[in-house]
Amino acid sequence: MTKELRRNRTLRAIALNMILAAASLFVNGFGVYLTIQANLGAAPWDVLNLGLSRSLGILYGSASIAVSLTILGIDILLKEPIGIAMFIDAVVVGKAVDFFNWLHVVPACRSLFSGIPVMVIGLFILAYTQYTYMMASLGCGPRDTLLVGLSKRVKKIPIGLVSIALLSTATLIGWKLGGPVGIGTVICALGTGPVMQIAFRTVRFDATRVKHQRLRESFKVVLSR
Repeated sequence: MTKELRRNRTLRAIALNMILAAASLFVNGFGVYLTIQANLGAAPWDVLNLGLSRSLGILYGSASIAVSLTILGIDILLKEPIGIAMFIDAVVVGKAVDFFNWLHVVPACRSLFSGIPVMVIGLFILAYTQYTYMMASLGCGPRDTLLVGLSKRVKKIPIGLVSIALLSTATLIGWKLGGPVGIGTVICALGTGPVMQIAFRTVRFDATRVKHQRLRESFKVVLSR
């Protein structure tokens, strides 16, 4: 990716990176879909999304959008940096899962033997699409931003413990609403980080060096045209 695209200095660069982010998040939705179809218990945030979906009788995507926009609102209240891609994230992933559910491309697994490989493949898809999404430099995901924002405000508590508390809360509420909890929930909670590290290492990507463009900066570029 050229410096022009990474820095989002032109309308063309922002438009291309929005497409990159949307495409990445659509494929990311397929990764989420696979972790659900593994049928071993969903990832913590998906336990919440599925719990809301089942208790309210709405599509997974609608529940996911509601949760994502709520978290995005909290991020804004915490005055954390907001980027265009965060809004794309809030909508595209959930609706991509609905799309793959509609296609029914992968049936729900019926055993641990078949479920674990499907879940692991899903986690690697999530990791690599996270890389391409972050390359757009238009903002991190709402949940990652919330984690960072909360960690800033409880500096005496390690970010790892804040993450555990956040995931545990999402899982508990989702479980109470009827979301699926199982060994897959543990695999996702403990395995997502290491899988992402492996994926980032294979493409030599350092997420800490990405400078994400804030929403107001993107607007300045657009309005300057």
